[in-house]
Amino acid sequence: MRLLLILILALCGCTQKNTVITPNGKSLSYKLDNGVKVFHLTAEPVKQEFAPGLVINAWGYNGSTPGPTIEAVEGDRVRIIVSNKLPEPTTIHWHGILVPNNMDGVAGLTQAPIEPGSNFVYEFSLKQHGTYMYHPQYDKVTQIGMGMMGFFIIHPKEPLGPPVDRDFAIFLHEWYVPPGASTPDPMLMTDFNYATFNGRVFPGTEALVVKKNDRVRIRFANLSMNNHPIHLHGHAFSVVARGGWRLPEAARYFGSTIDVAAGNTCDIEFVADETGDWALQSQKTLLSVNGIGHNIPNMIGVNEEDLVEKLKNIFPDYVPVGTTGLGAMFDGRHRDLKRPPNFLPYGSPGPYGVIDMGGMFTILKVLQI
Repeated sequence: MRLLLILILALCGCTQKNTVITPNGKSLSYKLDNGVKVFHLTAEPVKQEFAPGLVINAWGYNGSTPGPTIEAVEGDRVRIIVSNKLPEPTTIHWHGILVPNNMDGVAGLTQAPIEPGSNFVYEFSLKQHGTYMYHPQYDKVTQIGMGMMGFFIIHPKEPLGPPVDRDFAIFLHEWYVPPGASTPDPMLMTDFNYATFNGRVFPGTEALVVKKNDRVRIRFANLSMNNHPIHLHGHAFSVVARGGWRLPEAARYFGSTIDVAAGNTCDIEFVADETGDWALQSQKTLLSVNGIGHNIPNMIGVNEEDLVEKLKNIFPDYVPVGTTGLGAMFDGRHRDLKRPPNFLPYGSPGPYGVIDMGGMFTILKVLQI
């Protein structure tokens, strides 16, 4: 059993200290050219699996949304070669990073857009450390709405504070994918029906695996339309950074929920001193449900018994849903409910029945090793 747990940690990338673990994602490799770290990013359409049974047509970088995490060290000089395989122009803005004006990536202001089939080279020295982001600064409504974003994490040149044993990065985003469709609608501003951690929804989200008494950091980033209050069960964490900048000791505070504002990043740290499987989730209830419709009449308390058989004579597939709440949809009582293609069923098996969660939900697994 001990060897199995160690193998789980290894497969999750958790044996590598001083590197960032992007659950369901990866860090971008680089090559050195006379001391410059050279990265390659390709902006392109991607097929993104939110979870088994749901694959969408998205836009991203290097085959995924969010794109790969860029990691470097304060003081590094980096060169990022961007290739555009989208059907329209694009740029990249290095959100929160202090760069020369001509490297800021704002189409029409600091550079001409990168045309389809063309490349552009960004090169600058890193003057700071912290959790930052990259994203387009051309047709942001479509391109960010379709999933174009990624982490840019700059490690401090000198260690700061107590070292962490596990360092995770989770990007928050929200989508509207019409039932039965595969392409999200980036023009929708409010009525989202899927919310993702690193481009995945539960049960497709990868668990955060740590050992008891590990010091853990979780970095959150948000480029969606809304703020997201993220709640961690079983532990109190300290908010140590916002917007990439490390907070002084006097400005830090403890909590179990962090509100990650749109356009911002937040870092939390805690000691995983309680073993078990602990939920990490959005506290916005409808963002913890996959594919939910928001225009369904409230049928709680309505007695449909006399109508069900009559309605089935006209609509044979009719199933009464919601008269006692949505629990029946989660716990399997409506397994025969027909769903459109490319649509996730509700809930996922857990050790004590169905875990009636989806969307921005994952599990912090604290192992006794």
